[in-house]
Amino acid sequence: MSIDAKRMLPLTSLFASANQNEKKHSLTILEKTRQLLKRSGAKLRRVIADSQYSDGKIRKAVAEIVIPYPANQKHDVENLLRVDKKFRTYVPEKLKKEYHKRPSIEAVNSFLKTQYSMAMNKVRGLKNVASYALYSLLCLVLNREAAENLGRPDKAVSPTYFNT
Repeated sequence: MSIDAKRMLPLTSLFASANQNEKKHSLTILEKTRQLLKRSGAKLRRVIADSQYSDGKIRKAVAEIVIPYPANQKHDVENLLRVDKKFRTYVPEKLKKEYHKRPSIEAVNSFLKTQYSMAMNKVRGLKNVASYALYSLLCLVLNREAAENLGRPDKAVSPTYFNT
């Protein structure tokens, strides 16, 4: 899934079987996000991801990339972003600040799991799980949109507020 880190809203999502590595699909989701933003008149400015996505193809696909290099990966950059096992970030300060926006994707995933039952759905099969997940994403987006329209952005994270 790609998200807008500022608004914490999903932009694009891609569903694959659980035995496939997410990195395999990262260029596809990156391109889908780029196309979506282009249609709306926006531009993909930066990609922020964890070190699992550190790959030459991904790094070349976007001008500004905020992905730490893993210790076992060769690099030709002097001032590179590193993250240790305790998730502490090192050098350069600008990249550090941007990298700290990365937990917003984790927050969206956590919200979907806890508030929209994505953690324990009762369906099986990629097609059924994808449908269930898309309904959950739609609920998240509509909930946030309704909260904004009512002038109550504080209720954007309260799915039960709109049930009454």
